Amino acid sequence: MPAPIVAIVGRPNVGKSTLFNRIVGRRHSIVHDQPGVTRDRIYETASWAGYEFNLVDTGGYVADSSDVFEAGIREQVEISIREADLVIFVVDGKAGIHPMDEEIARILRKKTDKVILAVNKIDSEKVELEVAQFYAIGLGEPYSISAVTGRKVGDFLDAVVAGLPKHEVQSEDPRMRLAVIGRPNVGKSSLVNALIGQERALVTEIAGTTRDPIDTVLKYHGEEIVLIDTAGLRRKSKVRENIEFYSTLRTMRSIERCDVTLVLLDAQSRLTHQDADIIEEAVKRRKGVVLAVNKWDLVEKDTQTTRVFEQDIFDNLKMFDYIPVVFISALTKQRISKAIALSREVFEQRNRRIPTSELNARLRPYIEATPPPTTPTGREIKISFITQVRTAPPVFLFFTNEPKHLPESYRRFLERRLRKEFGFAGVPLTLQFRRK
Repeated sequence: MPAPIVAIVGRPNVGKSTLFNRIVGRRHSIVHDQPGVTRDRIYETASWAGYEFNLVDTGGYVADSSDVFEAGIREQVEISIREADLVIFVVDGKAGIHPMDEEIARILRKKTDKVILAVNKIDSEKVELEVAQFYAIGLGEPYSISAVTGRKVGDFLDAVVAGLPKHEVQSEDPRMRLAVIGRPNVGKSSLVNALIGQERALVTEIAGTTRDPIDTVLKYHGEEIVLIDTAGLRRKSKVRENIEFYSTLRTMRSIERCDVTLVLLDAQSRLTHQDADIIEEAVKRRKGVVLAVNKWDLVEKDTQTTRVFEQDIFDNLKMFDYIPVVFISALTKQRISKAIALSREVFEQRNRRIPTSELNARLRPYIEATPPPTTPTGREIKISFITQVRTAPPVFLFFTNEPKHLPESYRRFLERRLRKEFGFAGVPLTLQFRRK
């Protein structure tokens, strides 16, 4: 089941990004005392007491006016209510209740009960009395914390995970679940409409007009494929930066729910940082990946255009050169069937199991021809046995006498040999090493 989403909201400069960094255990969000510093939508997997969830750091407006600024925060709170399983509302315990806090609290009280109130910057017992005033906000018990020092954050996280939904175990669905993902306005809904042959999802030129998830069953050569896409928004986003916030939450949830991601790129632009982030997120979560370069009908081409474009992609994604690429047009339906065929091949590869005897027989010659380097003390490293311990995603276990001293470069060498012998195009592989 997909991990729940927890969104951190609040007015500027209350410590949202500091709390985010504290929970995920590393400095990920930019922290600064100037409002509007968090420009990108930051999200990361976090865990507490054995419970895993996706944490989203919101905020990040450079306002043209105070009205736009407040409207942007208000809108983002509303997005979080719709998309997140739990909302952490952060306020500044030293500054007291701010009018914007009251406005955010009003929205939260009206639209959800899935909220927990964090009173930040309570750095010692001396200022603990400042917390009581926040009962007036009307969101239940305020939890005092210090995101900077970590004071009482553990107790707060106990309350957070207690409020997360408990997912029921569902029966396994043998059908491939394919998520069509990509940055805003690359043609995701247009592609789904072309595949299913009807206007099932709203298509618009305004980026970020997606909201409620819909799953559509696609018939493909006699079998069913579940397409994970989105339905249309009832209204446009008022603040442009919220477009990315919508996209982040929807993309994250779609990746969680799928087996294979069909990542759409725009043929009219080079690979962007946002494209790379989406691909890295899919790989990190060990989902199958196919890259589909959309709007190919709008590109002036010669005999080298396809090769140059593909080379440009992998110049920026050197670690992901095993991902297949297809050039399509959702508008003209050019090669969209090929995109589904590639996704189906990746799905099959992701579920593939290699017999232990075959693994050892075909990888052993590479290991003997290029053995691992010795340890810093000069001890020889030997790999004695290889077996596949899991599929979907594939996990391979290597038994060795010195797993801690096997360098990353040699691990990558083993992965390349695995791919050379067995394929696994578009499939992230996990290699584990255990002492014999």
